Amino acid sequence: MHVIAADSLRDLITGTFFLTLPGVLLLSWITGRLLGVRRSWGTTVAAAVLGWGGGVALSFVIASDRADPAKGFTRNIFLFSALGVMSMSVWLELLARPGTLAKAQSGFTSIPRPLRALRRRGQRVSRYAQITRIAMRNGLGPGLGLARQDDDAVDGKAPLARRLRHALEEGGGMFVKMGQVLSTRPDLVSPTVADELSHLQDHVAPAPPDAVRELLQEELGAPVDEVFAEFDWEPVAAASIGQAYRAQLHGGQPVIVKVQRPGVGEAVERDLQVLDQLAHTVEERTTWAADYGVVELTTEFSDRLREELDFRIEARNAADISANLTDFPNVQVPVVYPDLTTSRVLVMEWLDGVSVRDGDRLDELGVDRNEMAGYLLRCMLDQMLVDGDFHADPHPGNVMVLGDGRVGLIDFGAASRLDPMQQAALRDLMLGVAQRDPELLRQAVLQVATLRRIVEDDELERALARFMGRHLAPGMTPDAAMFNDLLQLFFTYGISVAPELSTFFRALITLDGTLTTLSPGYPTIDEAQKVATEWMRERVTPETLQEAAKSELIRMAPLLRRLPRHVDRLATSIERGNLRARVSLFSDERDVRFVTKLVNRAILALMGGFVGLVGVFLVGTTGGPSFAGETTLYEFFGYFSLFCSVVLIMRVTVAVLHDGLN
Repeated sequence: MHVIAADSLRDLITGTFFLTLPGVLLLSWITGRLLGVRRSWGTTVAAAVLGWGGGVALSFVIASDRADPAKGFTRNIFLFSALGVMSMSVWLELLARPGTLAKAQSGFTSIPRPLRALRRRGQRVSRYAQITRIAMRNGLGPGLGLARQDDDAVDGKAPLARRLRHALEEGGGMFVKMGQVLSTRPDLVSPTVADELSHLQDHVAPAPPDAVRELLQEELGAPVDEVFAEFDWEPVAAASIGQAYRAQLHGGQPVIVKVQRPGVGEAVERDLQVLDQLAHTVEERTTWAADYGVVELTTEFSDRLREELDFRIEARNAADISANLTDFPNVQVPVVYPDLTTSRVLVMEWLDGVSVRDGDRLDELGVDRNEMAGYLLRCMLDQMLVDGDFHADPHPGNVMVLGDGRVGLIDFGAASRLDPMQQAALRDLMLGVAQRDPELLRQAVLQVATLRRIVEDDELERALARFMGRHLAPGMTPDAAMFNDLLQLFFTYGISVAPELSTFFRALITLDGTLTTLSPGYPTIDEAQKVATEWMRERVTPETLQEAAKSELIRMAPLLRRLPRHVDRLATSIERGNLRARVSLFSDERDVRFVTKLVNRAILALMGGFVGLVGVFLVGTTGGPSFAGETTLYEFFGYFSLFCSVVLIMRVTVAVLHDGLN
């Protein structure tokens, strides 16, 4: 083996460094085009550095065996670096979670800030480690697929629901918020878990007044004293996302100012990213999480929470609901001041009234509680089943009676929207409950539900009939709480309803509690059925039926015109024996995914076998340039090919074993 002089070696290193390092990113970009992929800048840099380093090292090994080391050295660097970068691109895809890098192929969408990105990533990693330790300490590790039971975990005999609540309380931040949301989803968790999680509370101290003053000045573009004539710095309410203050404008109007807690946006985003990472981990490692679609549920929760961070959405909710109350003049929604409202500050009219939970003061106002409860019920049902935009949290603290006897609704951070299909399904559901018809109830549910597993129609219908027997038998007084049992029935049969429908049921149950607080003993479900019956009578008249028939006939006119021609063609085809049926084999996305997975595994297996044969051929080839000691370059590539072959074949084998089909 030839030895390179120290000066020549230094010149080669210096020349190679300045010749190839500036072009390494360009080389990585070119190889990406050759592979037909667009990668994120992080993946591009990683593949470039690792592939270039391997190419340079291999070029030096070859050069050290030549009499003239510099001959062909630069060519070898570019050749082996290109091969190295492409190889590293493939290995990065193999080492990463399937599909991760493909989702990150967005290129340079913004100017990289490595120090800030590194700091935020460090915070996420630290937070993720903290959450996993909390989960394992509370004995949740095995169920989440994180680790075996921690020796330092709490008593394993403690109920799961209690351990889950303790873990969420320790996690704090948005994990408490997630637990509160889960407590309202009896279609996803058992009644025991839902009841336990309902005790979760936000234990947060008010933000410092100086930080709030600075945020207000930044958002409003002026000092607080210039915008408001008076401002009470003692918050009337404080939660994990925002807190509310009383103030007065210079025109004398009393207002409520809702301010986002300083720094909460970044903390929420960090926790949501940790939650997303945890959801992917749990779904990959446990079967129950995959059945429930935990990643999809987490995404829904994250999207809704990000909406809560933008107070302009709450202002729009209030404006939309207020615009739909023209038929209910005795219901008041606070006026929003759009000029003073931003994504982190919301200024609304202060409604001076009495909470419906304060019975003594209501009696002093001399209002008819039963009549007011009926009016409020009609208003809420109209929002839910007619308008589609409704107040999703009508608990007694958000409903008040004003001094002039009107009903006031406040706090529109929790609002929801139902699309026409969901509204139609809910009307059918209410009709099925009123008529005690399990078949109609099943059809209404399946219009908008997602089945996590195959459910026999007859079996589900019998279960719904038993549900009606428990809650709607003759002589029984139905209440809104029965919808909790209905959602639990869905949970048992693997039926998931859309978040909007779950919000509807929760709002109806909450409304029932408010109505009974306002008027003790108020029969919410019976009155709701009466209202629905009145609506049906008003809408089903000879005039409306005639109009509906005309509309349906107009809609069907094109089909009726084409029907004779289609029948004639069908009869002719049958007579001639030319009747054929066209079947789309891959119309279902699940079929496409299954076949794609099957084909990909077959390709990987064939590729592994082919690369293995190439490796055997190269190992058996004599001669060639020396690589290290008595090993030739052919032998090196042969052994490397055999290694790649084993990895590919073992990857397919492990995937098959994970499917449980072996």
